[in-house]
Amino acid sequence: MIRVKIENKKIQIKGHALYDDFGKDIVCAGVSTLVITTVNAILRFDREAITYQVKEGNVLIEKKKDTKEVNLLLENMIALLKE
Repeated sequence: MIRVKIENKKIQIKGHALYDDFGKDIVCAGVSTLVITTVNAILRFDREAITYQVKEGNVLIEKKKDTKEVNLLLENMIALLKE
């Protein structure tokens, strides 16, 4: 199961959807695409707005700047992950 933990200025995404084997799971691919696209979009606005770490398929995003664009993109990502 993919878990999303939101605490203050940190968002952690970890786990596996278990829809299919590792490397073949379309649910995990969708989540990865959404998260990577969001991180890249935020960094295009401001390279110092967030920090992120990817380790063994787990992602930790930490918000460093509280701007309208950053908040909107992160809120959108969270809403889509809930869907």
